[in-house]
Amino acid sequence: MSEPKSTIPGPDYARLLAEVKERVRSAQYAALKAVNKELVGLYWDIGRMIVERQEDADHGAAIAEQLSNDLRKEFPGIGGFSRRNVFYMREFYLLYRDDERVQPLVAQIGWTHNLVIFQRCKDPLEREFYIRMTRKFGWTKNVLIHQIEYQSYEKSLLGQTNFDQALTPELRAQAKLAVKDEYTFDFLELGEEHGEREFERALIVRIEDFLRTMGGMFSFMGSQYRLEIDGEEFFIDLLLFHRRLRCLVAIELKIGKFRPEFVGKMQFYLTALDREIRQSDENPSIGIILCKEKNRTIVEYALHDAKKPIGVATYEITRTLPKELQGQLPRPEEIAALLEGIEE
Repeated sequence: MSEPKSTIPGPDYARLLAEVKERVRSAQYAALKAVNKELVGLYWDIGRMIVERQEDADHGAAIAEQLSNDLRKEFPGIGGFSRRNVFYMREFYLLYRDDERVQPLVAQIGWTHNLVIFQRCKDPLEREFYIRMTRKFGWTKNVLIHQIEYQSYEKSLLGQTNFDQALTPELRAQAKLAVKDEYTFDFLELGEEHGEREFERALIVRIEDFLRTMGGMFSFMGSQYRLEIDGEEFFIDLLLFHRRLRCLVAIELKIGKFRPEFVGKMQFYLTALDREIRQSDENPSIGIILCKEKNRTIVEYALHDAKKPIGVATYEITRTLPKELQGQLPRPEEIAALLEGIEE
């Protein structure tokens, strides 16, 4: 009996392989989400059952220790039943049992992510922000910690943009959360006195750190990105692409104070990008003017009548805390409305 002849895959094989791989990845992700939902649901129920049997915190700690010992004896092959973790299950349930907005969301991120958020965030809206952002962008535990330490919540809410009038309702919330009020580039080895090109080159050398600091959903398209308009050359300092927004993002680096004329230059770049570079399936380009300093009132006036979507942010090369801006956060109901706009 002759062996079957070997066949060479046809021209459609590459597409078939890509589709099969994507389906496998989708199944893996779906399975991971299902397992995680069951795990968080289990921990939620254990916390609930502990709370239903006692309300005293000291007694709760004692119950957690005894329950931990008994569960580990009964289920020696299953991790997650340490005394500390069982105690956290109780605290987890107490924290969210009356929060109808957040309660359905907690099972959609990992247990370790939930621990990071409820240990480090005291404000309910701040917790909701990090839960929603972790779910949406698939942040790892380390990325989540980084975002909390660098106050992404505050810096996202304080962002100065004209997105309300320059973008469609479908894009506004996502775009606002993609452009922060301040960025901290403490990975750069720069002195306080530095030039724009020196600043740009330092960012390019540490491009992965730069993109992570910008939010993790950006891809690098180029530095000194060349545009040719009727025979004249123009160069954008940095050009990125935002994967969720599906748009080009032009960044202009300024080592000094924000000036109103920066907006006009950025509008020109965005018009050129939209007409010359943007693909038909991409959304309108967005601009970020990154300055060392800014006067918030001057920025507000400069952006008021701008037609192109632009955000103005500042940067630091050492970690700072914007404590003086805490009082300028939007009202709680405005924050809640913005968080609702963070889609799947």
